[in-house]
Amino acid sequence: MSRIGKKPVELPSGVTASVSGQTIEIKGPKDTQSFTATDDVTVAVEDNVVKVTPRGSSKRARQQWGMSRTVIANMVTGVTSGFKKELEINGVGYRAQMQGNTLKLSLGLSHEVNFEVPKGITVTAPKPTQIIVEGTDNQLVGQVAANIREWRKPEPYKGKGIKYVDEYIFRKEGKKK
Repeated sequence: MSRIGKKPVELPSGVTASVSGQTIEIKGPKDTQSFTATDDVTVAVEDNVVKVTPRGSSKRARQQWGMSRTVIANMVTGVTSGFKKELEINGVGYRAQMQGNTLKLSLGLSHEVNFEVPKGITVTAPKPTQIIVEGTDNQLVGQVAANIREWRKPEPYKGKGIKYVDEYIFRKEGKKK
């Protein structure tokens, strides 16, 4: 039995869910999101609670059970409060600034990096060394933050690069004389 899948997803006030076939649509104060579950699970909405049950006892059905429930729970969180990832830039001359829908990054490369922000995501740079990625889709927020971090990952000797605020960089000692 899936411990995660067994738990029903409760819908807070102001959030509605509707199921048509295998597609569930969740509407909230911030956004509307939909998710199409695989044929291995059944999704049902009963008095402000979304329940996911497997259709068989195969390994794939059990995997999809917990995953589908988690995706639905993330959608409910996204349409009510949203998701947020914070990035920090370390390094001399490394900085970020927003210009319209483009994030301009100076990362010690021979050119400036122009990162186009996808639709549904809000990126802000309150300080030149801080980037905040916000949105209602957990997967998209994490992917955009990872794509920004990919331009200059933190290195272990001086710690220069783009890192998550809560990330710990394992530091190495340099060469000895």
